[in-house]
Amino acid sequence: MNSPSEVETGAYIAAAGKAAWDVPDLPANTPLREIKTVGIIGAGTMGGGIAMNFATAGFDVRIVETTQEALDRGLAVVRGNYQRSADKGRFPQDEVETRMARFDGRIALADLAECDLVIEAVFENMDLKRKIFTELDRVMKSGAILATNTSALNIDEIASMTKRPEDVIGLHFFSPANVMKLLEIVRAKHTADDVVATCMSLAGDINKIATLVGVCPGFVGNRILFARQIQANKLVYQGVMPWDVDAALNAFGFKMGPFQMSDLAGLDIGWSKGAKTDNPIRDALCELDRRGQKTKAGFYDYDDARRPIPSDVTAGIIRDITGAQPSKMSADEIVEICIYPMINEAVKILEENKAQRPSDIDVVWLNGYGWPADKGGPMFYGDRVGAAAVLARMETLGAEDAAFSPAQALRALAETGGKFVDIDTGGLKV
Repeated sequence: MNSPSEVETGAYIAAAGKAAWDVPDLPANTPLREIKTVGIIGAGTMGGGIAMNFATAGFDVRIVETTQEALDRGLAVVRGNYQRSADKGRFPQDEVETRMARFDGRIALADLAECDLVIEAVFENMDLKRKIFTELDRVMKSGAILATNTSALNIDEIASMTKRPEDVIGLHFFSPANVMKLLEIVRAKHTADDVVATCMSLAGDINKIATLVGVCPGFVGNRILFARQIQANKLVYQGVMPWDVDAALNAFGFKMGPFQMSDLAGLDIGWSKGAKTDNPIRDALCELDRRGQKTKAGFYDYDDARRPIPSDVTAGIIRDITGAQPSKMSADEIVEICIYPMINEAVKILEENKAQRPSDIDVVWLNGYGWPADKGGPMFYGDRVGAAAVLARMETLGAEDAAFSPAQALRALAETGGKFVDIDTGGLKV
């Protein structure tokens, strides 16, 4: 394994972050749309966090909820976040009121009509998003940018609900949106150049790190995450315990492994009582009210300090559902099985022209998913272990599941000794 120095890795990350702002097919003189007032649909965790970015940067924010109670609750959370920051000395106490004064809470979508940009931040439900964009098309002024914060859904389908698909774009913020630096800007099939240019510029205004990506399930970040999660779940069905998977990825450098992440997010996201999903272990845990950290039990048990403790209950559920005997696997093998499919999926994303360049993928994972900085990102790390090693593992995993078959460009790299960071498939195409 070729291990680059800390200086080399740092230089690569800095260059990657700078390159992400460059959109080669966007003319340098593309005019920007004027953005003064930003509308946010939804005052929950995501909507409130997104709104804070704009209020902090000095924009007027009009935020809409379905009820006055939900609106008041959301704005109280925003105020609390600002107050905690002021109490920690991050800005003067009077700045809390200055920022809150930029918020205008409403309970009617039509009240967003005069906003220059509106960002939808409701549940990940296509029917709901289609309905909202149909209404936005009806009420929003001409020239307004219509953005969705969807993390995985088809933005071309969302845009098709309007008579102005050129005004529609994806602005995928990461939770907590007022803290996380990454912003995936999703260019849909009909998104106008000036909408892309305006949103890239806005990302800088609100202190985000932007990457321009294309429409595909999960875009860049979540699509790669899904590949890791599927393999992690398969390991559990082979008798590897969730805490052993997490421990291997913690040792690799992730602060949280897949099952720690699931417990933090809540196992009941997208689940309802009695539901039979494609994850029966999760279903069984939720039925026992083991829904993650919030219930002090999920894959792990939690003490009062929210420390995760391997759970005999979970181990029993896994045995009952999978029939697999507990098995030990080396941390190195767990890492290969979870990490190499991420590299392979990233290569497929490049082959499909859904990312501008390999380093953009590394920017996404470094800034949105806690990829360990000393390993530079999935593409940079791929070059550290070598395409031949990644290919060998993907041949095995692909034989078990065709969805994990090696990318053609991966095979080519292994044959030629080429580098992942040098892959050039012609950039982003919509």
